[in-house]
Amino acid sequence: MTQLVDNPWFYVAALPALVLTGISKGGLGGGVGGVAVPLMALTISPAHAAAIMLPILCVMDLPAIKAYFGRWDKQQMRIILPAALAGMVVGTFTFRYLNDSWLRILLGIIAVGFVANNLRRTNPHPARPSRAKGWFWGSVSGYTSFVAHAGGPPFSVYMLPLKLDKTVFVATSVVFFAVGNYVKILPYLWLGLFDSRNLATSIVLFPVGVAGVYLGVWLHKRLNQALFYRIIFVLLGVTGVKLLYDGITRL
Repeated sequence: MTQLVDNPWFYVAALPALVLTGISKGGLGGGVGGVAVPLMALTISPAHAAAIMLPILCVMDLPAIKAYFGRWDKQQMRIILPAALAGMVVGTFTFRYLNDSWLRILLGIIAVGFVANNLRRTNPHPARPSRAKGWFWGSVSGYTSFVAHAGGPPFSVYMLPLKLDKTVFVATSVVFFAVGNYVKILPYLWLGLFDSRNLATSIVLFPVGVAGVYLGVWLHKRLNQALFYRIIFVLLGVTGVKLLYDGITRL
């Protein structure tokens, strides 16, 4: 009989993380979906957490794409998507050199950096699109997305200052990460990240992630977005500090 992850604390972290990821993917974007792997990495190996999350993310992407199909920013997508694919290639060939401690440190830096970036005073005027910035942050997003499904923070660093219409921003985020998630399947297979335990755990958690997406679509015009982001920032900040501490002390 195929076994699941048997650490009960994993599910304590995974269930709310998947709901928040689904809400983000279905209605808010902004990179807060990157909370899942950092939370799971508090209880299991970051590499295993990433492997469990990828099939779930691929399933979650389908209703999200259906909800926002054709509403993304095509001009920005032509810049950031090729850059992200380049970042994923780098991630593929460097993943084996990142042990669990370094992955926890990387996740901690991403989480804390995302919170710090969003606490800065923002410019009220939209930033000008920049191919150079788009390529840089797109490639960083592709790399961090590959190693930990945490491409949202770098994506947001470039995209949020453009101040796109909320729906256009969410649609662009949904398609950008959906393409990336499906591209990651073959490299994850090549790296041997999918085993029977990880895949069985993914299957059990599918309904939670999909329900989160539909909840996010429903909340898109109803949720107090500022409150949601405050909750996420606190959660990511605390998680990031804990991951940094764990990673540094275990080196």
